[in-house]
Amino acid sequence: MSSFSIYPAIDMRGGKCVRLIQGDYSKETVYGDSPFDMAKLFTDEGARWIHMVDLDGAKEGKRVNDHFVVEVARQLNAKVQIGGGIRTEEDVAYYIENGIDRVILGSAAISNPEFVKDMLKKYGGKIAIGIDAKDGYVATEGWLNTSSVKATELGTELAEAGAEVFIFTDIATDGMLSGPNVEAVTTLAKITGKQVIASGGVSSIDDIKVLSQFAGSGVIGAIVGKALYTKQFTVAEAIREVGTE
Repeated sequence: MSSFSIYPAIDMRGGKCVRLIQGDYSKETVYGDSPFDMAKLFTDEGARWIHMVDLDGAKEGKRVNDHFVVEVARQLNAKVQIGGGIRTEEDVAYYIENGIDRVILGSAAISNPEFVKDMLKKYGGKIAIGIDAKDGYVATEGWLNTSSVKATELGTELAEAGAEVFIFTDIATDGMLSGPNVEAVTTLAKITGKQVIASGGVSSIDDIKVLSQFAGSGVIGAIVGKALYTKQFTVAEAIREVGTE
């Protein structure tokens, strides 16, 4: 069976560990005062990856909570992927030079496609493309806007430019514990022929089970946020279920 990883999510705002509902900054719940402590808890349970998002950075268009990310990468035995507030090559280089395994480029794929293609050329597999979609169309700038570009079209174009890993979020499901959009995730993997990490909506071990069945078709993992924080299940239980990392 192909490998399927669990990516516990740590969303950072104001130095705290928070969750938003559907990306709405006014619908925030604080789940911890320390992103590092949360990451340690997840790695102690066996997480091999930590998915971190700089929400302040996403809103302000620059790195804000980056020191927490570097601290996790340096001190914990897990790989780290980071998104939010990454707009320049300096941002990308900063994270990679500080031991971050994967840098996620999202809104820039629409607003500055040449930059994204340039980063793919330079950094290859260390770049993941975050595609956030609403009704099949790409949403940008912290989900405040929806573009006229289809998620599958953007995926195909960037796969041709060298993208190997996509993180697909269906905004309608994010933070809602309503189950992931399996069809959209698997379609993106099939059309691009690349690896896709599912994000948004995972609410139960059953959701993890369903997604992991597509590991052989390019779905390499699931980002899990609210379900862990509201104790629907633990990282350890999820890892046990998929029998891999």
